[in-house]
Amino acid sequence: MHELTRILHVEDDPSIQAVAKVALEAVGGFKVLSCSSGQDALDQVQGFAPDFILLDVMMPGMDGPQTLKKISALIDIGQIPVAFMTAKVQPAEIEHYRSLGARDVIIKPFDPMQLAEQVRRIWSQARG
Repeated sequence: MHELTRILHVEDDPSIQAVAKVALEAVGGFKVLSCSSGQDALDQVQGFAPDFILLDVMMPGMDGPQTLKKISALIDIGQIPVAFMTAKVQPAEIEHYRSLGARDVIIKPFDPMQLAEQVRRIWSQARG
């Protein structure tokens, strides 16, 4: 069975990007490619071939939902789960994000010790 090893993380804030990378690599043992914009992610997603995509919602330029829409034209998000990361979450918003094709939402600020486990849980549910 396919393993979860490569995670594409799209986040415009360098400090959040750094914490997430450490959380996923050091704690989770994953290989992480950090992208600082939606365009950056679109340019690299096929070459990196991620197993999972973590996508910030609020980004300058192309936001998370717009990025997801464009990514889904390049790769099969049915096979590669996408989770949004955002600070502002109402239940209706989570439903909206799911309707766009995201599997789940991870709330910011996230716990660096728990992030890898949250990703694994979403991955397992998506594979289920």
